Amino acid sequence: MAVVEVSHIRKTYNTYKKESDRFREAISFRHKELHSQFTALEDVSFQLEKGECLGIIGTNGSGKSTLLKIITGVLQPTDGQVNVDGKVSALLELGAGFNGDYTGIENIILNGKIMGYSEEEMRERIPMIADFAEIGDFINQPVKIYSSGMFARLAFAVAINVDPDILIIDEALSVGDIFFQTKCYRKFDEFMQRGKTILFVSHDLSSVIKYCNRCLLLHKGRQIALGDCKEVVDVYRKILVDQYDEDNGLASVRVEEADAQEEQAEEGAPVVWKNAVLQNPNYVEYGDQSVVIDDFGIINEDGEVSSVLMKGTTYSIVMKFHFNKTIVNPIFAFTIKDPKGTDLCGTNTMLEGQTLDRAAAGCSGVVRFKQVMRLQGGQYFLSLGATSYLGEELQVHHRLYDICHLQVVSDYNTIGVYDVESTVSYENLKG
Repeated sequence: MAVVEVSHIRKTYNTYKKESDRFREAISFRHKELHSQFTALEDVSFQLEKGECLGIIGTNGSGKSTLLKIITGVLQPTDGQVNVDGKVSALLELGAGFNGDYTGIENIILNGKIMGYSEEEMRERIPMIADFAEIGDFINQPVKIYSSGMFARLAFAVAINVDPDILIIDEALSVGDIFFQTKCYRKFDEFMQRGKTILFVSHDLSSVIKYCNRCLLLHKGRQIALGDCKEVVDVYRKILVDQYDEDNGLASVRVEEADAQEEQAEEGAPVVWKNAVLQNPNYVEYGDQSVVIDDFGIINEDGEVSSVLMKGTTYSIVMKFHFNKTIVNPIFAFTIKDPKGTDLCGTNTMLEGQTLDRAAAGCSGVVRFKQVMRLQGGQYFLSLGATSYLGEELQVHHRLYDICHLQVVSDYNTIGVYDVESTVSYENLKG
């Protein structure tokens, strides 16, 4: 039997160009409409069984939070129905349901009363909540002085210790440190083993694949896909790089298409790799332009240009270049960094023993670096460069620092930055 049933949900809002138009419309004798309608959700339907964990993904503004607020009763749908069978505990946004002037303990009691518990019942749960939150004496201080991490710790601790039948989490774990997140995910496992139901909104695709039984993808308020997590994430990858055709489904940019740019140029615009990856608007570019990197891309093992890769799969980094001057022994390079700017891995044509002897002015071409993705699931940035040496002095021709975003998706992560791909075996095991 379904514990959550969402049937053809639709949610619209009236929007006004000016706030005064709202008042003018309300008092209009002729019922003149001064608003336009914004549809936040359109025809969303799914059922969630007891013990399931459903991941909900989509870009910002796709309707994820609106859907959760409708399920929890914070919002009412314009059309459609929602049936929920069980006690719901929701962590919708940081600080929601907390009074900033109350202490942590007072807010624990307040949230418990909202859930239908008595003050005595919540006081019995305070030791468990305080132990999980690990915020020390701050639990006796007003929550308005809490950091975002402390807020998240306390809010999650309260949400899971009121023994809900259905737990709803909306990106609240992203502000916690890695140790707190690990602790929360262990609690996810425990909840599922106890037959609890979880709705989990996250931009962390690796966590969605690892912890969720199914996945729902929303885009511009519409339900795009529902089913196997990896398959739904594959659809989401296309949306992230504007390769989803809303009318005709998916339209992937393939290597074969990119290699045939000149032929396509005669019929229309050529395929441009960099248009199919998630570019960083804050990248840094410099160099003397003797060599120019005209185009670049990340190509997965299916031959698609994408900013999202699965850990353990083969991929290529490609650069299309043009020489404005004759260069001896030009060097092409790439580096992958974490969001803090730490170099994690990379190589160049000199290190790989594949440097060109000489490239004349006017020459152009493509260089490919092919390898296996060993990094753990997470967010990274790609940097590219073209250099050479004049004697002992390095000449920088074109560098693109943090030019595009790279997301690695994994159904499991090991310890550290990259996976050592360890093979485990037991020998001579005796009783």
